[in-house]
Amino acid sequence: MSHLNQKTIKNTIKFKGVGLHSGKLVNVCLKSSKPDTGIVFKRTDLKSNNIIYPNFMNVSNTSLNTTISNQEGVKVSTIEHLMGALFGLGIDNILIEIDNEEVPILDGSAKEFIEKILTAGFEISNKPIKIIKINKKVEFIDGERFISIEPSKLSLDIDFELKYKNILIGNQRNKINLYEDDLNEVFNSRTFCLYEDIEAIKKVGLAKGGSLENAIVVKDKNIMNKGGLRNSKEFVNHKILDCIGDLFTSGYRIIGSIKCSQGGHYLNNQILRKVFSNNENFSIIEIQERNLPHTLINRSLLRSIA
Repeated sequence: MSHLNQKTIKNTIKFKGVGLHSGKLVNVCLKSSKPDTGIVFKRTDLKSNNIIYPNFMNVSNTSLNTTISNQEGVKVSTIEHLMGALFGLGIDNILIEIDNEEVPILDGSAKEFIEKILTAGFEISNKPIKIIKINKKVEFIDGERFISIEPSKLSLDIDFELKYKNILIGNQRNKINLYEDDLNEVFNSRTFCLYEDIEAIKKVGLAKGGSLENAIVVKDKNIMNKGGLRNSKEFVNHKILDCIGDLFTSGYRIIGSIKCSQGGHYLNNQILRKVFSNNENFSIIEIQERNLPHTLINRSLLRSIA
């Protein structure tokens, strides 16, 4: 059976933790799902109207996280790290049962999600995967911030630039090929904030579950977390992780080339809305070995697709 067919997990897995912004303890259960069902969130603490699809059109908030809501206003927030892990592991179909409104932050990265999912094993179907192929350049500009996506032959490239006034963070830039590069550093990179911003964030009711166990805190020239950074580009790498997770709200993996400067959840969502606003911008193609260049098949089968 082809590694380019749709994939789900083989065994049910569970994990629990605290929500970064809600501060509430939450239990999550990941279950296998049939082909063509996609990623589905189910709020098990509710008896009705409890299904939420992680689609870019259902994104209802992008302030410090990505939140999705259904038509009844039922929401799940901070989905981006789990979505990034699913994208990175090539999971096409899965049911995510959650008993509260926010995905647990765990260690602030996608590391624990990936480790747990890997223990479940994978089940490959006989249905081929589908991929979004970008046909035209599309860009979204917001003042000095921008994001663009344009055609690419066989890859999803993300070129991300981060600019901070803080001297320790400063300007960082990294470029990755999502389907070929070793992305351990990206998936292991934690969320972060400036020490002087914490009070303002908490005043608006966010970061109730934040701590040095699940976020990097930068104070002047210092990292307040024991052990410091996990990698030299952890700040920009975490932004790339967020971007990967947000892109998966398109419903498919993507072939295209992304450039982003000072972006975040808002820009990630806006570029998807703009791409899908015109059918000429993209094609949805069914990936089968017979219609792929041999170079693609002979590579390590696209780390994130296979």
